[in-house]
Amino acid sequence: MKQLRVFSVLAISLVSILLVAACGGEESVPNDAVAVVAGEEIPREQFDALLEQTKAGYKQQGRDVPKAGTPEFTTLKTNIVQYLVQRAQFEEKANELGITITDKQIDDELAKIKKDFFQGSDSKMQAQLKKQNITLDSLKRDIRAKLVQEKLYAKVTGDVTVTDKQIRDYYEQHKDTYGQPESRDVRHILVDKKDLADKLYTQLQGGGSFAQLAKKYSKDPGSAAQGGKLTISKGQTVPEFDKLAFELKTGELGKPVKTQYGWHIIEALSAVKAAKTQPYDQVKDQIKAQLLETKKSDAMTKWVNDVKKELGDKTSYQVGFEPPAQQNTSTATQ
Repeated sequence: MKQLRVFSVLAISLVSILLVAACGGEESVPNDAVAVVAGEEIPREQFDALLEQTKAGYKQQGRDVPKAGTPEFTTLKTNIVQYLVQRAQFEEKANELGITITDKQIDDELAKIKKDFFQGSDSKMQAQLKKQNITLDSLKRDIRAKLVQEKLYAKVTGDVTVTDKQIRDYYEQHKDTYGQPESRDVRHILVDKKDLADKLYTQLQGGGSFAQLAKKYSKDPGSAAQGGKLTISKGQTVPEFDKLAFELKTGELGKPVKTQYGWHIIEALSAVKAAKTQPYDQVKDQIKAQLLETKKSDAMTKWVNDVKKELGDKTSYQVGFEPPAQQNTSTATQ
């Protein structure tokens, strides 16, 4: 189940953003560990578990699992190790910042997963975990890592703000983004053949009911039920339709016009509404949220880079699990 993998395989893709540069401390690494971060060992069994989960994901998608010794397998192996290292480094910083994750919080998140994805059924969840080679303990570790990341993000970005001046400046510099093109209300009938379009056009000229004919003949499911009515914005429909629809006088019926979809009979119902720019007050909150998200992302990126520098010399790798000297950002996402 794709959603469930958010705590495991998908987490590995975060390495592309939070990747630790090649480094190595002088602390020895036990044989049953892949790395040591600030004195904390990362057991080999955690690496093996994530590798098996990833392989299961490949097989479920009908993809070939990278073979040992290939560049693809090396990348996959590196990403898993780096994810585990990053997770351990985050744990270290969480402890320093006084961030705690309780067993109840993990259990509550687990219960939510069971409710949202398995209708509250423990047996269904266990069956899916088995299918993906995920143990309950492994899932709980991934849940804990997720909660740690969320709390770190909240801690690091908690004081980030956006001023009214920054919002206004952004609006003035990007006014074209908030423009609304000319628009008008029309109604149309779409048919496949020209002879039918001509026949309907003649009936409409003779006083036939546009709404009734549209409901009976139009192939456009979006407007047929409304008697052919719709509101269009200039430049948002196919060129032939757009040109005629905005050339017609209010109340005028246009001759059938051909587009890639078929033959259209168009009638203009309203005058053309002038283009306008959305007022600042209407988009202020949208801009604020956008700028706030960007500033928080920048703050988090800086914090992660600082963590890399701070804990890089306190991170040692087992032989064969070191990151390449030149780390790339490719990932083996599922």
